Amino acid sequence: MSEAASSHVALAKSTTSTRNSATPSSTVDGTLLPSLAPLLHAWLPRQRWFAGKGRPVTGFSLVSATEMLPLDGTAGPGLLHLLVRAEQLEQSAHPADDCYQLLVGVRTSLPTTLAAALIGRVEHGPLAGRTVYDALHDPRLAGLLLERFRRPGTLGALRFERTSAIPAGLAPRVLDAEQSNSSLVYGDAYILKIFRRVFPGANPDLELPLALAREGCERVPAPIAWFEAPGPEPLTLGVLQPFLHGARDGWQLALTALTAGRDFVPEARALGRATAEVHTALAKALPTPALHGTQTRQLVARMVQRLEAAADAVPALVPYVPALRTAFDAVTALGHRGGGWAQQRVHGDLHLGQALRSPDGFWSLIDFEGEPARPLDERRRPALPVRDVAGMLRSFDYAARSHRPWNPEWAARCRAAYCEGYALASGTDPRGEPELLRAHETDKAVYEVVYEARHRPDWLPVPMAAIQRLAQSAAA
Repeated sequence: MSEAASSHVALAKSTTSTRNSATPSSTVDGTLLPSLAPLLHAWLPRQRWFAGKGRPVTGFSLVSATEMLPLDGTAGPGLLHLLVRAEQLEQSAHPADDCYQLLVGVRTSLPTTLAAALIGRVEHGPLAGRTVYDALHDPRLAGLLLERFRRPGTLGALRFERTSAIPAGLAPRVLDAEQSNSSLVYGDAYILKIFRRVFPGANPDLELPLALAREGCERVPAPIAWFEAPGPEPLTLGVLQPFLHGARDGWQLALTALTAGRDFVPEARALGRATAEVHTALAKALPTPALHGTQTRQLVARMVQRLEAAADAVPALVPYVPALRTAFDAVTALGHRGGGWAQQRVHGDLHLGQALRSPDGFWSLIDFEGEPARPLDERRRPALPVRDVAGMLRSFDYAARSHRPWNPEWAARCRAAYCEGYALASGTDPRGEPELLRAHETDKAVYEVVYEARHRPDWLPVPMAAIQRLAQSAAA
């Protein structure tokens, strides 16, 4: 495999200038992106992980391009790694763009087994007459990614790192689970998460598991390898971790219990203990700044700002805004009375789907990326541990409401057991400060309303039911 042909565009938040270092024979030149743009206009907005749904794409700009497997005049396949900015208009008419990671396969013709991965046929430019497709669905090209991890170093605009040896010849398969990124499993030994929407700065899904591994925390699979786009603020592009073969996620387990009419209390209590152990390890590994006074007011102000923005985006929220604000005001009042708390790094998007239970009953937590709709600097910001607790409590409610008939008592027992398990491992019961817990659960429900309205409108009644409950509780 040739490693010479590549081009690199330095990534910065305020520029899209190009520095082309491609060889003359390379398919990577100034005409590549214009030739792909008509296909990307149609294909990109249809992807589950595309964040700009509902807003037209006005253009594309190339951030970087690397030929991971050049065509060399053959029928293919070739493999292009692209970082592309999708330029869009916000509803306020101010321009906005997101950077997406694309792994593009190139062939003269596409086998029927790869038909679902089709992006389109290129009409002009260096790939004229070729068919391009999502390379992650091609076992040969997906296997090439694992080979790059086995031989770490720099390839064009990319840098590969690993912490331990990786065996060769592991067969890849794409996970079909609905998610905001893409994942490949290699031989039931490793799972590679490919971040589709990327940001300058360390991704928490690499940063936090590395910190937990240094602390010896076994509740989170330790990173085996990763790759990034180097720079003043490197972009984390993908992380390879052990695949927990045979484990089932908490969401599946909860729904199975509901269907069988079975309680989930022992599992919820054990999951609370696992969450507390991860929080304890994170507090040891990373700074724990205090939250009091001005910081408390800033926390509440951000919650209120998110509520108001959500009400603008989802009119169904508007009638509940005054009552929901009282939940946030109660935290401000608590701060005025001298309440002070230690902040720390947390999971940031904890729910049943982010917890895996092994056949022997051991819970692990995964996916530390945080809520993908929030800016990276916000996801990396220290927070109160109760934020994760509130996320899991909301998840029990989601599970109960997704089953018919709705079983609120089932959810209430799970929520109580989870808090009990958390208290046993940490020494602190999250229910001991109800104002904090209610405010964070309200903030989470507001986030869910916006997410469901944009991505899964059929699910919107689930968080709206929580909004009604929380508004009544706050008003009371």
